[in-house]
Amino acid sequence: MKTLVICSGGLDSVSLAHMVAARRELTGLLSFDYGQRHRKELDFAARCAARLGVPHQLIDISGIGAALSGSALTDALEVPDGHYAEETMRVTVVPNRNAIMLAIAFGIAAAKGDEAVAAAVHGGDHFIYPDCRPAFTDSFAAMQKAALDGYAEIELFVPFVHRSKADIVTEGARHATPFAETWSCYKGGANHCGRCGTCVERREAFALAGIADPTSYDDADFWRRALAGHAAGGA
Repeated sequence: MKTLVICSGGLDSVSLAHMVAARRELTGLLSFDYGQRHRKELDFAARCAARLGVPHQLIDISGIGAALSGSALTDALEVPDGHYAEETMRVTVVPNRNAIMLAIAFGIAAAKGDEAVAAAVHGGDHFIYPDCRPAFTDSFAAMQKAALDGYAEIELFVPFVHRSKADIVTEGARHATPFAETWSCYKGGANHCGRCGTCVERREAFALAGIADPTSYDDADFWRRALAGHAAGGA
């Protein structure tokens, strides 16, 4: 099945791209510049496309991103440290981000003759990001079926929507994903910070999967304290 993968350059979407390349017909990677502060991830998306031998298309929606103000990912707000499943992480929500990106991706896929659009939303994001939940992906798929009725039939392929990030690490390893060639950190420094929500989640995922984490972190041990603090807070 001809499949277009939305790829940010992060661990999840790069692992998805490698999985699709092995199981389907990968037609290309699609990335978005929405004005994110950690836009260095886009370089990793380009590297992934080159590695897999497919086109990489970068869509500039930074003007739209600038209007979606109030997120620590786009504005001059401090990116919080800690676990994703904490209320403080809501400042990293970019409203309607996935809906906007997916709508563009489906239009491009229809124009190209693709049969599916793949996105790496996963179960670990459900608490904080409403547009990563099954209710959203199911509704979006139904909406696109109506939007393209009589023109194209395109599947929304979200194989991780009910699975954890540890499952993604396991799947990525199965398909020889070079994890060191992915970028997750929201702070966009020289190394992964090890303290922001996505770094903590990344470290935890490798540990749960029992797979060595090749990532260089500025604070490689913070994740244990963050998880302990979150567990104590929920007790």
